[in-house]
Amino acid sequence: MAPDDTPVSEVSGIARLGKRTKHLVKRLKPGDVAVIDHLDLDRVSGEDLVGCGVTAVINCRASSSGSYPNAGPVLLVQAGIHLVDVPDDSLFKILRDGDSVSLRGGEILRNGEVVATGALQDPATVRAQNDRRREDIGEALEAFAQNTVEHMVQERELLAGRLDLPAFTTDFRDRPALVVVRGVDHQRDIKALRSYIRDVKPVLVGVDGGANALIEQGFKPDMIVGDMDSAAESTLRCGAELIVHAYADGRAPGRELLDRLELPYKTVPAPATSEDVAMLIASEKGASLIVAVGSHFNLVEFLDKARRGMSSTFLTRLRIGEILVDAKGVSRLYRPRPGIAPLMLVLGTGILTLWAVIWTTPGLHDLAELLWLKLRVLLGLGV
Repeated sequence: MAPDDTPVSEVSGIARLGKRTKHLVKRLKPGDVAVIDHLDLDRVSGEDLVGCGVTAVINCRASSSGSYPNAGPVLLVQAGIHLVDVPDDSLFKILRDGDSVSLRGGEILRNGEVVATGALQDPATVRAQNDRRREDIGEALEAFAQNTVEHMVQERELLAGRLDLPAFTTDFRDRPALVVVRGVDHQRDIKALRSYIRDVKPVLVGVDGGANALIEQGFKPDMIVGDMDSAAESTLRCGAELIVHAYADGRAPGRELLDRLELPYKTVPAPATSEDVAMLIASEKGASLIVAVGSHFNLVEFLDKARRGMSSTFLTRLRIGEILVDAKGVSRLYRPRPGIAPLMLVLGTGILTLWAVIWTTPGLHDLAELLWLKLRVLLGLGV
């Protein structure tokens, strides 16, 4: 077969439209076609889309702009998901949520009619481009470092300690805290820490969507911190103490939602990320240890979150560094205590073994009968 005769891959499904990927994934079902508007598709969003079982993703922005090696497109194509980048967001006006669509190469069809054409992201090309960007990351690193230094002066109060924290009902004093962020491998890390949570009983703090992960793993968060934009309503109603993060310009995006849900909350103003605020609350209120789950620790992860710098995070780490550890380190070092079931099994096995030895040994059998007789007499049970 000649190269020009190579069959064009084609997939079909129900279109689900959403400009915020983290919101769209809440209503995606296996076999759907996700229509998103996500420049530089990050790793966490890629993992979420793969986990939803979508058959295709149409991105109305560049899935990778080339500024840094974002992993989202690589995860999608490796999972066999049909990824097409279209040049603009006109599909949000052309398509309706629930439309049946087909993708033939880079063409998007509805009822057999081509409604848009984009660029199919070939797996080999996507992986090769990502590898090249990893080798040429120097420019992104330089810009990132410069922005970090410029903003450190503006956010120096994070290091100086001038944060206005209200009184909380959640008690952190001399207790470890587990701060869960919706980040890389956060669900896997929570699973690895199940025995740690069971035995140590840390204060559980969910940062926005990180609170959903705690609920999904069977744990109730003690506190939820953030904009509340990616925490499910059922999660917000679980009884956790709700802390809305207010920014330096006065914005507090989570306030309107919680007012509408008629849920009580407290506000913490801080020039930082919600993740930083959660860690600062735990530190200021006396936590003995802070275990970070899904937190951002390298350049690519910060760029994935559209962060041009890490000034607040750098200052926060400086301030609480001696009590902050990553979840992966805890899961590798912590040795869980055995639960009650294994102990009861060992005890029961020992009793059965002792009884078998006594019963099969004539001398011990007679001695056991004599001791049992004396015990009955002492207890007044009669002979």
